[in-house]
Amino acid sequence: MDRYAPLRRRTIALVGLMGVGKSSVGRRLANALDLPFRDADTEVETAAGRSIADIFADLGEPAFREGERRVIARLLDQPPHVLATGGGAFMHEETRSLIKSKALSVWLKTDLDVLARRVGRKETRPLLAGKEPMDVLRAQADVRYPLYAQADVMVETGDAAHHVTVDQVIRALCDYLQEQPQ
Repeated sequence: MDRYAPLRRRTIALVGLMGVGKSSVGRRLANALDLPFRDADTEVETAAGRSIADIFADLGEPAFREGERRVIARLLDQPPHVLATGGGAFMHEETRSLIKSKALSVWLKTDLDVLARRVGRKETRPLLAGKEPMDVLRAQADVRYPLYAQADVMVETGDAAHHVTVDQVIRALCDYLQEQPQ
């Protein structure tokens, strides 16, 4: 009996703040479960033919979020996979509803100090341009945590190695599915 079979029946969507590891943990989770991996940000860039930074700069965040919603809707109609969403995707009501109805959602949560250290190393995040990472993360946490809390499962990742987080996610999802009425 394949103990992971129940985890392959629906897409697993990872949500959380920037830098929490949705893409890196997602790739490893997909590998562990023998599922395809999709990164919503990469899929948005491919669909738009331009970078997220360019989309933000040229069209603004609302246009980006609408494109992101369309891409995620398309991805959720595909066979089960692991989906790393953008940090703001779950804030969009329609996108959140799609994820909740068609996927198992996992909120990856990490201490803001850890996230500030991680995201401060990259210059590619449009929401951080010219800003102090901790200020942006604190403001996002205030707004986003109540909505992330609607995810099916929450996993506190700390600063653990990715394989440890993958194990935590698998355990949390298995526990969640066992609690669900059949």
